[in-house]
Amino acid sequence: MRNRLILLPGWGLGVSPLQPLAAALHGLDEYLQIDIEPLPALESSDLGEWLDELDSILPQDAWLGGWSLGGMLASELAARRGDRCCGLLTLASNPCFVAREQWPSAMADDTFAAFLAGCQADPRATLKRFSLLCAQGCEDPRGLSRRLRAGAPQTTEPVLVDGLQLLAQLDTRPALQAYRGPQLHLFAGLDGLVPAEAAGDLLALLPDIEIGLIEQAGHGFLLDDPHGVAGAIQAFLHESGDD
Repeated sequence: MRNRLILLPGWGLGVSPLQPLAAALHGLDEYLQIDIEPLPALESSDLGEWLDELDSILPQDAWLGGWSLGGMLASELAARRGDRCCGLLTLASNPCFVAREQWPSAMADDTFAAFLAGCQADPRATLKRFSLLCAQGCEDPRGLSRRLRAGAPQTTEPVLVDGLQLLAQLDTRPALQAYRGPQLHLFAGLDGLVPAEAAGDLLALLPDIEIGLIEQAGHGFLLDDPHGVAGAIQAFLHESGDD
């Protein structure tokens, strides 16, 4: 189904951040079917369980994509599905969200640990902080942060914490190397959560895939400029679909 794109959201904020992008994509191509699927509400940080759940509910033979954590999960699922995935696109998704020896262009471990502890102590305050970090570098940070919080679903503390623990464990580099279909990865130059250097590091790891860096943009660039992002995605889908 080369006319079907599945988009997965990021941690904690639900599907609403992806809705303007989906509308912009539909405006560019009325035949493209875009489905925004919520992340599983699992009280588990086991990647296999998350992928089993997603694999059971998401249509086969579609394009897979996502924002932040959603992009990381889409990467893992694309590698699992192989030829049953048309292609992969990610938005502000670092292969490793938390820094490690072989991938330093990520969030410092102690910073993430403090964030996780904050979520365990006060999930609501942590989501507010997270929304501010998503909006950092965007045109209207305060307004964008309010929009993100307004659309966030009511999620229990265990589900939020397990989602963060999954995020800390994920290393999608093997999945990205294993997946042979077309790939597009978009990063933001002013991202407060994913260092812009990750774009260059990923290109060094996989020189044959498409990587874009939007210089004057933050982690929430898909909300800041949905039409610009949609244009880049549409060009990728059409170019790859013609191969």
